[in-house]
Amino acid sequence: MPGPILEPLRLSFQVMALATLLLFVFGLILGVLLARVKFPGHLAIETIILLPLVLPPSVVGYYLLVALGRGSPLKEWAGLDILFTWWAAALASALVGLPLMVLSTRAAVANINPALENAARTLGSSEPGVFFRVTLPLARRGVLAGLVLGAARALGEFGATLMVAGSIPGRTQTLPLAIYDAVQNRDYILANQMVLIMTGIAFVGLWWARRQEEVRKPGPRQQTQEEIE
Repeated sequence: MPGPILEPLRLSFQVMALATLLLFVFGLILGVLLARVKFPGHLAIETIILLPLVLPPSVVGYYLLVALGRGSPLKEWAGLDILFTWWAAALASALVGLPLMVLSTRAAVANINPALENAARTLGSSEPGVFFRVTLPLARRGVLAGLVLGAARALGEFGATLMVAGSIPGRTQTLPLAIYDAVQNRDYILANQMVLIMTGIAFVGLWWARRQEEVRKPGPRQQTQEEIE
């Protein structure tokens, strides 16, 4: 693999790794809350979480600039200064991938038969025990599918990343940003190679996620058997 591809690819996976961790933690919490807890403003919160699906990435990036830039509480009070670092790129990538994780997790948790969780409670299991022994294992395929889709979206993020991290070779230039630079420099051979790599990664991620969704759709008899198991 040519040298100009290795560094952006390494940085892309580094950014995706942190973004995936953020997606798992916050996406799982939000997905479960939206599926199981009804509270005032439920619809408004859900709409805000899904906004990155329809907002231009530059708008998402601008909100992050305001949240992380000069005068923001995170910078002035907490001393958090991550703009134009790969940390900012990971945060932007996680934010745009979060709706996919939340949607898939919410659907997976909502489809679980509550009788199974209630049975665990009657047997003396605590709420954390019910979640980790019953809810999460039953929803695992949906959670994993959402995590893979969110991670793939994070890997391909361009606009929001450019706004908050820039395109600094060796520091913040991920593969999508490197593709843009290669096209701007009319290095189409390099651009073609990087595009094929991105397409291959995205295809594998989407294929695996769709496979999990198909496995999650058994017939009535199979579903009953899975629930019993």
